[in-house]
Amino acid sequence: MIHIISGNGKGKTSAAVGLAVRAAGAGLKVAFFQFLKDGRSSEIAVLKAIDGITVRCCVECRKFTYEMDESEKKAVIKSQRVMMNEAAALLREQAVDMLVLDEFFAAYNTGFIDREAADTLVFGCPDNVELVLTGREPAEKFCKAADYHSEIRSLKNPYDKGTQARRGIEF
Repeated sequence: MIHIISGNGKGKTSAAVGLAVRAAGAGLKVAFFQFLKDGRSSEIAVLKAIDGITVRCCVECRKFTYEMDESEKKAVIKSQRVMMNEAAALLREQAVDMLVLDEFFAAYNTGFIDREAADTLVFGCPDNVELVLTGREPAEKFCKAADYHSEIRSLKNPYDKGTQARRGIEF
């Protein structure tokens, strides 16, 4: 089944982490891939400590995409294409019960992952795998294919008043 967690609100990754923890608690094998994030976010340490969850992040992604120069973008694109290949291999090998692709839509929409490979992975995902996709602005084709689609909407956020992201809360 395909789960989409989208929207402009805070909590998309947190919701995906919750699904991953729940699945691991039930004895399912989970792979949690974070695109456009380098693994320094606080939830990663906890996920890595849980039996049954494998975590993969893009360590080359140390900046927001709009801050990267061309060589940094190339390194991130290369790394994330490798990650997509790894995720596809896990599905082919039937090695996971749940595959989380966090910030999938940002990576997809910016071209930081191969769109053809991503389409093949999503639309060819076996029915017995829970595929969780997060991020803003999913293309309509993904929304139509989804079995679950939750939208997180920001009604109020301290960032709007200048409060910077806080460790343990936003990252």
